[in-house]
Amino acid sequence: MFVTPAFAQAAGAPAAGGGITDIFIQLMPILLLVVIFWFLIFRPQQKRLKAQQAMLSAIKRGDTVVTTGGIVGKVTKAVDGEDLEVEIATGVKVKLVRGMVADVRSKGEPVNDNKPA
Repeated sequence: MFVTPAFAQAAGAPAAGGGITDIFIQLMPILLLVVIFWFLIFRPQQKRLKAQQAMLSAIKRGDTVVTTGGIVGKVTKAVDGEDLEVEIATGVKVKLVRGMVADVRSKGEPVNDNKPA
């Protein structure tokens, strides 16, 4: 009297190839978010990092630089290593780590030390 056939069980069974497409459709929003994050966040950050590294490697003698602490000075000695020698006032020279330069304000002409006598 209360027993009826269960017709809904057989009708909702997925097809043999339908499982892969369902997983792909469920993962599509996550993949879309990853692509959006890549183009809006990671890629511009990598470009800024490359520009900063190029600026730091191009510092030479005579450039006016601004440190991350806000001190403005003129580069008096720049070698290929990590350190720079910056003159922040007349006769006051400090050593800086190249990575602590925030900006290069003006490019100076390198001083020629090979003056004829």
